[in-house]
Amino acid sequence: MTDRYPGYDVLAKRRTPSWNEPTRQVVNRRLAVPREPRYLTPPLFTVLDAVCQRILPQPTDRPPVPLAALVDDKLFTGLQDGFRYARMPDQGEAWRRGLAGLEEAAEAHYRLCFVKLSGEQQDDILRRMERGELSGGALGDMPATLFFEHRLILDIVTVYYAHPTAWSEMGYGGPASPRGYVRMGLDRRDPWEAAEAHDGDETKARLENGFVG
Repeated sequence: MTDRYPGYDVLAKRRTPSWNEPTRQVVNRRLAVPREPRYLTPPLFTVLDAVCQRILPQPTDRPPVPLAALVDDKLFTGLQDGFRYARMPDQGEAWRRGLAGLEEAAEAHYRLCFVKLSGEQQDDILRRMERGELSGGALGDMPATLFFEHRLILDIVTVYYAHPTAWSEMGYGGPASPRGYVRMGLDRRDPWEAAEAHDGDETKARLENGFVG
């Protein structure tokens, strides 16, 4: 069973007591993020898109979360994390260097640009970055491992799980404003939360998920 919350769509909560107007505005903005880059150059954006597909492959039976566009939007709007490692440049500069470093490594090891590599070859370049085997060049003095762990992985995974598509997949009801959550214990859920299906009871879950209050 691949659909753990059959029939559940968090966006059905848009006009219910679960979400207030500020929540709706935030969600609507995430859904409307431009698909074209506004911060990264188009060549670096294509590398980022390829990287996102290797780091977080998505199902083919639904529209994908636009990971590259969401990361670019984070950089364009200057949304910061509230901290920065001393050996890392600002997040925008880190991404420019990191993506250019991946492109340089692809050319050095395979004589091809990163987006032209096979999935296996792209994974090899990413693993070299993860192990800290890439240095100098476009990366400058930025540690490859630090960029991989605390920028590349962090940003891509974070924007994925901040998107309503991911919320629906894991049965999350979205921000708890203004309604909040009441039943906080293990294996307990409020009636407006998604019902998880188990083998043999998908129909029951679909019926329960038809009610979104």
